[in-house]
Order: sequence, then structure tokens, then C-alpha cells
Amino acid sequence: MLKRKNNRSISLIRTVISCTIFVISIATLLSVHLHIFLYSKVPVFSDPTAYKLPSQHEIGHHGSELSWTQELTPPQFSKLPPPSQKLNAANRNRDIDKLWKAPQNKDFVPCVDPSPEYSLPTESRGYLLVHTNGGLNQMRAGICDMVAVARIINATLVVPELDKRSFWQDTSNFSDVFDLNHFISALANDVKIIKKLPKELATATRAVKHFRSWSGIEYYQDEIARMWEDYQIIRAAKSDSRLANNNLPPDIQKLRCRTLYGALRFSPRIEAMGKLLVERMRSYGPYIALHLRYEKDMLAFSGCTHGLSADEADELTLIRENTPHWKVKDIDSREQRSKGYCPLTPKEVGMFLTGLGYPSNTPIYIAAGEIYGGDNHMAHLLSRFPLIMSKEKIASVEELEPFISHASQMAALDYIVSVESDVFIPSYSGNMARAVEGHRRFLGHRKTFSPDRKALVHLFDRVERGSLKEGKKLSDQIVEIHRRRQGSPRKRKGPISGTRGMERFRSEEAFYVNPLPDCLCQMDPANINNSYTSSNR
Repeated sequence: MLKRKNNRSISLIRTVISCTIFVISIATLLSVHLHIFLYSKVPVFSDPTAYKLPSQHEIGHHGSELSWTQELTPPQFSKLPPPSQKLNAANRNRDIDKLWKAPQNKDFVPCVDPSPEYSLPTESRGYLLVHTNGGLNQMRAGICDMVAVARIINATLVVPELDKRSFWQDTSNFSDVFDLNHFISALANDVKIIKKLPKELATATRAVKHFRSWSGIEYYQDEIARMWEDYQIIRAAKSDSRLANNNLPPDIQKLRCRTLYGALRFSPRIEAMGKLLVERMRSYGPYIALHLRYEKDMLAFSGCTHGLSADEADELTLIRENTPHWKVKDIDSREQRSKGYCPLTPKEVGMFLTGLGYPSNTPIYIAAGEIYGGDNHMAHLLSRFPLIMSKEKIASVEELEPFISHASQMAALDYIVSVESDVFIPSYSGNMARAVEGHRRFLGHRKTFSPDRKALVHLFDRVERGSLKEGKKLSDQIVEIHRRRQGSPRKRKGPISGTRGMERFRSEEAFYVNPLPDCLCQMDPANINNSYTSSNR
């Protein structure tokens, strides 16, 4: 009987222990779920505060950095995945590390100081007025060229007038986009620049001139400089592509680089907001800036309709037909795409990034305006890479309000985030893509993939037809095609063999796409004392 009592006692003790373990397990599980639930409700940053764009008087310079005040995280941030999803360097394998690693810069560094023979600007012979044309980066390149032209023809440069008549109808003035005082002072030893034409010259004789595209120094020294004999003021009706890419004096080439990468800095307000966006992207770890040129104006201009509905294709055709200065009206979309002349679609970009090996939790910043078709055309890319950001997602409405109605200022924000990104990938080689690529080369050959669109659409069409499946085979081909298209140092490409006249100049690689060899020198890193940083932008 005693034995039975002992057995019952042991059974009771076992039952109590089992119940206790069960209760502890349930409590632990609930605690974990509660922690996750609470964490998912906090703002994006682990720090309960986030950066706020300053008012003009709050902006202060500390060395080369801008400072700003802090406020609570904008409410829309809570809709984004928390930063716990950012890439953990300790857990990434070597293949992932390679995806973020910049190419070897081979000790190329900026060398833009003028030669000993370079002198202060000589006495001005007249005034150069400039009407820029195109979008932000087309205007930036044109302004830099006009600085060089002013130097060549001994002109006083009046601060250029920005294009207000382009597709974007932006009313921004020079000082709204660029740091005007810095522009003038930074170039004081190169060109005399004034803000406005003197009043006494309001009725002075002037000539309106379309400078010849891709012209060398002889054209400006002879044909244009000769105009000072009859005119006090020369007005350049357009500024884009008016100066040759190659065969210019070294000091003129270096001046172009000093202007673009040093003097033509964005306004303090834009710089501050741009750096704010960069910091918010960095809270997720290394990120890709994707220049997704899948906007209405680009598709209408290029005539690319792959993946669009019949109604969308008709809408784009109508826009092209009704835009007078777009000369080509009848375009075969299929032929354009097969030759690699079309921007990659969001779906194709998703396949490209997957093929390169980027994991689905890669942070991606979309540097672009409104994507044509919105969510309908972005769905496939989002399904592969849900951590997709944009200005509108990582900044509050109040922070973007000063910029939202100005296309050039919004593009400047995208430009800053793109230049500072760990990897830059353009879906099309337009002005923005070329400018960012050149700037990243100048700053140390930061990683920049240049998609081979012609080869890619051939592969993607095979996938669509079912003759090739997504997986290792497709990935290996994409990786191999782009092994040497990642922004490593190389000399600027000359004209395509066999081309003549204007086509020869048109086929050259643009100066601002690749400033090597004119503005980059290979030297011993220990002796580097003439380098620019991103803060000089």
C-alpha cells in the first residue's frame, strides 16, 4: 500500500513539473510574439527621432557638412519594413559581398588643378548670356561648357538662365537649384561671373547665336570671338553639347571638371534634403539607387511600348505626335527594343537584379519621376524586391513641399542619393544616368552597372517563350555579360569607326560620362593631395 502511495506521489510530481514547463514555454512564446508586435509598431529608425529639413536660417556649415534639427519620424515611415531587415554583413556570404564591392580604382584620383601656365582671367571683351535647355543634367553640363566658352572668348559670364519651357515646365531660377554665391566665388580665378547684366547695357548691341554643336577651341577663338568687333553681348540660345568632348587644351578640360564637380554645387536646401534622404536609406544598410526611366515622357519620346496595353501605347503615340520638337514620329517599338534602344521595364529590371544575385531584402531607391502605369507596372518588381523606396516614401509631405512642384529640384534630390549609393543602376542611358556615372567615376569609380539592354532583352524574350528558365543558367549569363560593365577605370571612348561629320562627334562618349584621362590621374596614394570629395559637389 505504501508503495502505491509513493507511486502516486511521484506521478503527481511529474505532472506538476510537466505543467510548469508547459506554462513557462507558453509564456516565453507569448513574450517573443509581443516583442515582435511592439517592434513592428515603432518608426523605421531605432532612434525615436529622425532628421528634419531645416528652414533657411537653421542651415549651418561645419567644415564641409550641413547640420539640421530633429523631429519625430514622419508617420508614413511606419508603413515601411523595419530596419531589422537590413542586410547583416556578418551573415552575408562572399558572393553577396562581391555584389557591393566597388571595382578597383587602380589609384586614379581627381587632378583638376590648372597648369603653371594657366593665368587669371584677362580683361573681358564683352558679356555672354546663356539660355540653358533641357532637364537638370542637360542644363548642368551645358552650364559647365559655357563657363569654358566664356574663358576661351574672354567673356564676362552672366549667371545662366534655366530652361522654363521644357517638357517639365519648371519655374526654378538658378539660385533655386544651385548655390549661386559659391558658383561665382569658386570660379573667380577662371572666369568673371556676374548675377545680372548692368542696366546701362540694356540697350547695347547683342547677337543671338546658336553655337555649333561639339565645336573645338578654334571655332570659339576665331568665329565667335570675332563677334566682339560688332557686339557687346553674345547670347547663346542653347547650351547643350556645344563643346567638343576631346582634343581641347588640358586646362579647359580641367576647368569643365572643376565647374561640374566643385563650383556647380546644389543649393544648401537641396544639399541638406539630399543628405537626409541618403541617411535614411543608409539606415537599411547598403542600397541600390535605381534610375528607373520608365516615365511617360521617356516612353513617348523613344516609342517603346513593350508590356503596355493598347490604350497606353496609343496615349504615348499621341503625345509624341503632338510634341513639335520631337522630330521622329513613326517608330517601330519592337525594332527599338531589339536594338537595345528602350529603357528596361520594371519587370525586366527585377529579372536583371535577381540574375545578378541580389537578394530579395536588398534596399532599392527609385530615382525617377512618376512611373508610367503606377502599381500595375511596378507589381512584378515589388514582388521580387519589396524594400523599394523613393523620395515620397522616406520623407514627409512637409519635407518635400518646397521641392514638389519643381522637376529640376526633385531631380537634384535623386541625383544626390544616386551619387552616394553603394550601387547605381540605370535602366536607360539618358542624361541623368550619364551624369551620375561620370560623377561616380570622378569620386573613385564607385560601383555602377551599365545594363547591356540588347543582350538582356534577348535573354528575357527566351524566358518569355519558355526556351530558357530563370535560375542558375540565366543568372550565369547575366553575370558574365556584366562582368566588365561595373564602372571600373577606362579611358573615354572615341568615335565609332567609319562615322563622319556630326555623326562622328555624336558617337563619341560624352566628356561628363567619363572624365578619364583629362581629370583623373594615376598616382601613388601616399602622395595624393589634390582630391575632391562628395562634399565638394
